Amino acid sequence: RMGYVTNADIEERIGTAVLVELTDDDQTGQVDADKVDEARLGAEGEVNGALGRRYAVPVDVGVHTELAGLLKSITLDVAEYRLYGRRPPVPADVKTKRDGALRWLESVAEGRAVLPAASVLPGPVTEGIIGAAVGAERVLKRNTMEDL
Repeated sequence: RMGYVTNADIEERIGTAVLVELTDDDQTGQVDADKVDEARLGAEGEVNGALGRRYAVPVDVGVHTELAGLLKSITLDVAEYRLYGRRPPVPADVKTKRDGALRWLESVAEGRAVLPAASVLPGPVTEGIIGAAVGAERVLKRNTMEDL
């Protein structure tokens, strides 16, 4: 599956020199891709955690292309904050963007904002996620096991 952002998107947003500064714990002069992966995957997890209260996640941005830019921007705001959080203090503008992203995610989770065209979870969301059993009928049932 493809995520909402790539490491290249993060590098384009922050800049190579800053990304090296934020991830290069071993002083190699290079971006530590593992640290960028960690921030990216953590950000996508936060986004999906909020959206998953109302929508099927991950949102397939290949199908829902109208959401690709929005989810990319929100995910980048969170990932950027996570990276700057490795080298505090986090700049005020980075924190402001992340806080705005989290407020928007919360409003989607609570139903005050919507993702147009995304797959809404079935059933009343206030009751939580609804599961359905699939597959063959049970072979062993309570009434057929009485004499065993």
